[in-house]
Amino acid sequence: MEDNQNRLLIDEYYEIEHFARENGISPSQVSKLIKKNGNDRSALTKAARALREGK
Repeated sequence: MEDNQNRLLIDEYYEIEHFARENGISPSQVSKLIKKNGNDRSALTKAARALREGK
């Protein structure tokens, strides 16, 4: 069984908005990161950090 705490619920927009606010990026940027990296929170957090830092 998959651990949902480590996954961003991509069908719930409030989750996208919350993750975006937490990580200093826009919801549309979160959507793009999900398409590229999947919905694993740790991978998305790392990708969001790299995006903010311009990497």
